[in-house]
Amino acid sequence: MRRITLSQFLVGRQHDGKINTDLRLLIETIARACKAISTRVNKGALADGLGSTENKNIQGEVQKKLDVLSNEILLEANEWGGNLAALASEEMDDPKPIPTHYPRGEYLLLFDPLDGSSNIDVNISVGTIFSVLRCPKLDNGSFCEPNEKAFLQPGRSQVAAGFAVYGPTTVFVLTVGDGAHGFTLDRETYTFVLTHPDIRIPEDTQEFAINVSNQRRWEAPVKRYIDECLAGKEGPRGKDFNMRWVASMVADVFRVLSRGGIFMYPRDAKNKEGRLRLMYEANPMSFIVEQAGGSATDGKTRILDLQPRGLHQRVAVVLGSRNEVEVVAGYHK
Repeated sequence: MRRITLSQFLVGRQHDGKINTDLRLLIETIARACKAISTRVNKGALADGLGSTENKNIQGEVQKKLDVLSNEILLEANEWGGNLAALASEEMDDPKPIPTHYPRGEYLLLFDPLDGSSNIDVNISVGTIFSVLRCPKLDNGSFCEPNEKAFLQPGRSQVAAGFAVYGPTTVFVLTVGDGAHGFTLDRETYTFVLTHPDIRIPEDTQEFAINVSNQRRWEAPVKRYIDECLAGKEGPRGKDFNMRWVASMVADVFRVLSRGGIFMYPRDAKNKEGRLRLMYEANPMSFIVEQAGGSATDGKTRILDLQPRGLHQRVAVVLGSRNEVEVVAGYHK
């Protein structure tokens, strides 16, 4: 069987007119950065990569050493290629325009450099999430100033999104708007090879993922749904459910993509808007899940239709197998 590398896959998409050269090169650059991050994550304590720094990010979270390193790897890899107008990271307060001594391109890149980093010290899978938008144009056809306002586009405007999972294998999941596809890192050739073509999420599932320790703060629709799942065959759903929770979004979503399921991080009495970041986590993951045949909502609205109010805005997330997501959304109505 012929092995298709990520580069070959992207060149094919370029020949088909689905992406242009700049977007292909940008995705290849992101993938190379993910390989570098994967190497550092795999070294763990051998490279002094565990533990925290003395700094906090804009969300008030203590930064892990690998948070900072992963952010630097992605910045350095992408700022000089000529594909981007600016970058934004969950670990930075403000967007970073491409330095004036480098050429500027037509795209905007957002990323969570190391999702699930609280799990690093206990050797649980972590990952990188990214989203690509076009820089808006002015009436005269030139690109606008790539400030925060330029990034505040609804998720349906994304031209590409993806994530990497650094687990027993490193997997790179990508969509450019024509389905979701997964690539596994071959460590002998150091290339990403297509191993999960045309991912499809089953419409039905008997598996849910949620942090049950927050149960006392859930809103009524979420509590109703989980209570019904836990009631099993004897309850109103008439079937038994299993619960899975990694507390690493990349790992939980990859499981949903692999075998179905529903992933929930709802709003509650403590996190009134939700916990996850719209621009860095919810939008790219929702784009990927929808391209794989699933659904994604904040409980009331399709996530990709939400108009962002700020670069670090938080949001409730319910995504995965279409029929289960519709049940949760129906309870919210």
